[in-house]
Amino acid sequence: MAVPKRRTSTARKNKRRSSVWKLNAPNLIKCPNCASYTVPHRVCENCGYYNGKEVIAKED
Repeated sequence: MAVPKRRTSTARKNKRRSSVWKLNAPNLIKCPNCASYTVPHRVCENCGYYNGKEVIAKED
């Protein structure tokens, strides 16, 4: 049976675990129609446009 020869130090253990919890901020682009920030490749929540076409009719 494989058994560790030496005990793993707390610093080494914590270094290994430290990168798991980090999250990346979402990429945001400006909507070409209304200039509000939105997630790429999604319909703009503010104006309802995607790729220069109105996909969702928004009432102002």
